Amino acid sequence: MSVSREEVQKIAELSKLQFSENELEKFTKDLSNIVDFADKLAKLDVEGVKPTAHILDIQNVFKEDNVKPSYKREEILKNAPSAQGGCISVPKVVE
Repeated sequence: MSVSREEVQKIAELSKLQFSENELEKFTKDLSNIVDFADKLAKLDVEGVKPTAHILDIQNVFKEDNVKPSYKREEILKNAPSAQGGCISVPKVVE
């Protein structure tokens, strides 16, 4: 399935993009190649292949979670420029 020039123009219009004639030709060709490659992938027989198969037998290595004593909250809040309700208070940056 190829992508037509009109489809590329429509995509550009929806994306609020403007392309020159040369860019339009290039993107039409590029998008057609991408869609053709996706069609080839869709035709592959993947029966029995695990969705996340990898050539190496990789597994996550997890470290045991050990609870350790931390700093006291009051001690941490002494260094904060301002604190409120037991937390560090920062100025609002989003309006």
